[in-house]
Amino acid sequence: MGARLGRRDFLGMMSALGAAGGAVVATLGVARVRASGAGGGASMMKTAYDPAATFELKVSEVEFRRTASGRMLMARVYQPHGVGPFATLLDLHGGAWNNKDRVANEPMDRAVAASGVLVVAIDMTLAPDAPYPASVQDANYGVRWLKSKAAEWNGEARNLGVLGSSSGGHVAELLGMRPRDPRYNAIPLAAASSVDATVAYVATRSPISDTVARYQQAEKMKREGMIKNNKTYFQPWETIFEGNPQGILDRREPVTLPPLLIMQGALDDNVLPALQEKFAASYRAAGGDCELHIFEGCEHEWVAKAGPQTDRAHEMVKAFIARTLTTTRRASQGLAR
Repeated sequence: MGARLGRRDFLGMMSALGAAGGAVVATLGVARVRASGAGGGASMMKTAYDPAATFELKVSEVEFRRTASGRMLMARVYQPHGVGPFATLLDLHGGAWNNKDRVANEPMDRAVAASGVLVVAIDMTLAPDAPYPASVQDANYGVRWLKSKAAEWNGEARNLGVLGSSSGGHVAELLGMRPRDPRYNAIPLAAASSVDATVAYVATRSPISDTVARYQQAEKMKREGMIKNNKTYFQPWETIFEGNPQGILDRREPVTLPPLLIMQGALDDNVLPALQEKFAASYRAAGGDCELHIFEGCEHEWVAKAGPQTDRAHEMVKAFIARTLTTTRRASQGLAR
């Protein structure tokens, strides 16, 4: 079942593209995608994003940035083969802030990219290396970096969106709400200093929208691993309150509210559906446009398994991108008149 929770036109005015840097260091191959309706390839490229289109993909890896501990963070690029320029999406992985990397959401990334979206998935700093807000700083830098490099991969930097899963959804929400926060903007991008981290939309799967309530749930369920992950990431402990998306809205802090999609499993006992309902309502009350869709019979990471509900999630993200880009384009045309 799904619930539409609010409607608000949001116009993302993005900065100009900066100078590009870095080079592809490894090519992982070309994935051929069969058409299932609209045709793919250069001859079928349309001006507007068509979620029913299909394209072949070139998948490659590039260096993203090196952390203070010396770890090289990488980015995986899913590039549609066609005329373009293509809509652009940054993917932020989950893993409870302590685990996983850029390949965690590969099925979703491939599915969205094959419809005609340049998708770039990045590694983020893990909590054992550095606590909050290190991963949010990576994401903020990632938006600016991708805007500066999108043209290299036939992507369009304007109206760039973000996709985040679980703890990556938490990071994505903070990124969307606080794009100019100096704590998150701490990593300079010398090659494109004028580019900012605003995003046109945020799509999430099982996001940790209320960090405090989620920790309390971990305590209730006696999940020692989850409790440890929280305490490793939120140092000092008070940052669990400061970096809480629900708390930010409850405190009525100044925020940016890009259109938000939340996809939530009904059987999730990690991030409870009721908490997403509360957050979606708060987002709407603050003036934002939020869609919340509950996936019946699904737990926290249902998209890790192939099946009709996973397919539904893929299609939902594509449809959300199409609606958001259409709304933004119409708003831009209205301002130009």
